[in-house]
Amino acid sequence: MTVPAANQASPEQAVATPADLTIEDVRAAAARIEGAVVKTPMMHSITLSEITGADIWLKFENLQFTAAYKERGALNALLQLTEDQRKRGVIAASAGNHSQGLSYHGTRLGVPVTIVMPKTTPTVKVMQTESVGGNVVLEGETFDDAHAHARLLEKERGLTFVHPFDDPKIAAGQGTVALEMLEVKPDLDCLVTPIGGGGLISGMATVAKALNPDMEVIGVQAALFPSMFAKIKGEERDCGGDTLAEGIAVKKPGEFTSKVIAERVDDILLVDEPELEKAVALLLQIEKTVVEGAGAAGLAAVLMNPERFAGKKVGLVLCGGNIDTRLLANVLLRDLARQGRLARLRVTLQDRPGALFKVMRLFDAHNVNIIEIYHQRIFTTLPAKGLITDIECEARDAEQVERLVEALREANYNVQVVELN
Repeated sequence: MTVPAANQASPEQAVATPADLTIEDVRAAAARIEGAVVKTPMMHSITLSEITGADIWLKFENLQFTAAYKERGALNALLQLTEDQRKRGVIAASAGNHSQGLSYHGTRLGVPVTIVMPKTTPTVKVMQTESVGGNVVLEGETFDDAHAHARLLEKERGLTFVHPFDDPKIAAGQGTVALEMLEVKPDLDCLVTPIGGGGLISGMATVAKALNPDMEVIGVQAALFPSMFAKIKGEERDCGGDTLAEGIAVKKPGEFTSKVIAERVDDILLVDEPELEKAVALLLQIEKTVVEGAGAAGLAAVLMNPERFAGKKVGLVLCGGNIDTRLLANVLLRDLARQGRLARLRVTLQDRPGALFKVMRLFDAHNVNIIEIYHQRIFTTLPAKGLITDIECEARDAEQVERLVEALREANYNVQVVELN
């Protein structure tokens, strides 16, 4: 892979090059953090292998104490502070897993941790960070605003800034994930790894290429936030939107990490929102494990590109499990709708006694369970004596719903199946 001329790097990034990140750095990080982070399981998934046509191995980083791999890099950086830096404390700009990992281990080590978050950060993330010892400062409306304020406080208070990804120490810590994976399964053909700013894949690619230069390392980004993809390929791409994978929704990738990725990563794939949702649902249904959107990105890439990974031994990192429970519920219900097990039928009726009862008899005859019914009499283009009824229902599969729709139409009902994106 080649990388176009980089934008001017900030001072703290300018000195770092790929030579500053070696497998020996990763091994040293592994020795430092041993016993302080969870050595998470690496397991073979028989069912996902059958579904994808690849030999799928999963690394359960969602089982870390803060439910994300970010603890590894944060702890590695904290353990290399000078005594004076430890006393003064550290600061970071983050509204995600980095804030929790840094706060948890900083507090455990007696290092004061300040986290600057945008004012728009959901309260639950603020509370989670504070619950593990972080001092949260809310500033600005965007992450860029929060980052600028963090750099200001860094200078004013003499704190040490700990970048969430664009730092060799952080990347070395994250690379310990690959060391553990390849201890369990050294003959993997491919590592498929989410990319936000690039810290995780930089560390993992460093390990993979050092141990086996023929091993493929594939990055994955949400199609709505293809920042590293665009940088590496020299393309102009819009970044923005409401992605399920907010943990990798990074508009400006790292300068250091982009150099490592250009040198050591074989390709970057983009995944769409429906595939991310499907991957989250599959991991819960099959592996009984909760992952956030970013954590499911690797599986989503394999699902979207079955020919590319067919027959290969593929290692996937379930990098985080911090997902809002209401959002998870929506994802699961939407997945049932895509499978056809949930459906919404829009039926046109005459507004007269018994009209709905006659429709219900057909649902009963086809053993389709009704969940909710919505009547609309006013805001329609129908005559005054007409109404639209939306019926949400539950079936065994899409074929059962199709048979019900056919029966309704044979009974002269106007029926539409409301599609999900």
